[in-house]
Amino acid sequence: MKHDCDILIAGGGLNGPALALALAQAGLRVTVVDARPAPARAETGFDGRSYALALASKRLLTVIGVWPRVADLVQPILQIKASDGVAGKGAAPFFLHFDSAEIEDGPMGFMLEDRHLYRAFLDAMRDTPGLTLLSGEAVVAQAVGPQGVTVTLASGKTLAARLLVGCDGRGSGTAARAGIGYVGWGYGQTALVTAIRHAGDHQGIAHQFFMPEGPLAILPLRGGHLSSIVWSETDANAATIQALDDDAYLEVLRPRFGRFLGEIALAGARFTYPLSLKLAKSYVAPRVALVGDAAHGVHPIAGQGLNLGLRDVAALAQVLVEAARRGEDIGAADVLDRYQVWRRFDATALALGMDTVNRLFSNNNPLLRLGRDLGMGVVNAVPALRRGFLRQAAGVSGDLPRLLAGQAI
Repeated sequence: MKHDCDILIAGGGLNGPALALALAQAGLRVTVVDARPAPARAETGFDGRSYALALASKRLLTVIGVWPRVADLVQPILQIKASDGVAGKGAAPFFLHFDSAEIEDGPMGFMLEDRHLYRAFLDAMRDTPGLTLLSGEAVVAQAVGPQGVTVTLASGKTLAARLLVGCDGRGSGTAARAGIGYVGWGYGQTALVTAIRHAGDHQGIAHQFFMPEGPLAILPLRGGHLSSIVWSETDANAATIQALDDDAYLEVLRPRFGRFLGEIALAGARFTYPLSLKLAKSYVAPRVALVGDAAHGVHPIAGQGLNLGLRDVAALAQVLVEAARRGEDIGAADVLDRYQVWRRFDATALALGMDTVNRLFSNNNPLLRLGRDLGMGVVNAVPALRRGFLRQAAGVSGDLPRLLAGQAI
């Protein structure tokens, strides 16, 4: 079977380009098929959409040559403060406070706008030999054979590869065509996402405020007076709030946001995203692997979605590159099983952990409120526990692939 490339990646969001760069830089031939036209996305102005990148994700992006392109555009997360409370009534007396100074590796994370990160990926892909980007195209069919997989694009063109990787997000067409199902449930919550300009300086502190309707994350952006918010409400409340004009929207937000950063104003576009948990029953199928949201859709608590996907990227890239160097068939079932064994338990555990936290905090039960507040107080008072949570949030604990440790494959 003649192959047009070694690996074909369906989906050009962020995980797809990261995987493509890691693989191509190791000598494999990679094609990325992105349904969205690259220039349109790269030229987007400020709209508030941003990502919290863990320290381990920064290491990966550094190794694949993306971080130097965005290093001057990031906001380090120097501290995280998490508290429980009710809108308009302030926070409970017990809280969690994490400080980057408690770990020796530097800031635990960084905030970066989507437009800057995507443009850096696009430029890096253009500069990498062996990597082809097909933008404005989509995979509409796939057929697996003993030596590879053939895909059909919306334009009618066909391409053959040894392996197809689905980085095409929730509702993955790659997974559906491979017969991979999902388990999961909705939260009855919708995330309202926007950017806020505020009078006070955020000082690099990220805030997570747990309320009965859902959590509010206030995430610092570059410049000191701009923050991204991810604000979860019940579906009905969110629909009502999103329909308001900007002034009325702010009036609803103010008692939830509080006064600690002074006067606030909208600074970006307003988005909504329905929240659910979605886990693939398998991360692999014959000649197919799933990465990122195609494998696991999680609650946005702690902003771990992209970081979870980049962990998949690091593990799959290492498995495939090492297999290729040994002369193995990179699309063979035993090779893909190594990736699944490495990643599935960790991703499922983290997803269910965030699910538990959301259920524990998104209610007003007085007994649960007392228990969770005391629990936060205990963790905050014990340095070893606090550092353990901090290293987990930074992504530097556990069995790390080399890219997440800052090492080339």
